[in-house]
Amino acid sequence: MGPVFYVMAILGCGDAGTACDEARIAAPVYASESACQADAGNVLMANTDIDYPMLKVDCRKSRKPAAFAKPVGGRNSRG
Repeated sequence: MGPVFYVMAILGCGDAGTACDEARIAAPVYASESACQADAGNVLMANTDIDYPMLKVDCRKSRKPAAFAKPVGGRNSRG
């Protein structure tokens, strides 16, 4: 099992905030779920072009290779 990273799914929802569809996956890869959640407001503001009455985010686990992207919000640990 390799390292776990987090990606942020941008969800487009109806007026009531229900019936949400995945609109896109944001570009940053995060080192932790808390780092992902902390950046949610910034990512939402950068994705206002999505045509839904309401937008939400969902931080999801991903096993992307480390070479794919440098994780945001984690400690640079070397063992």
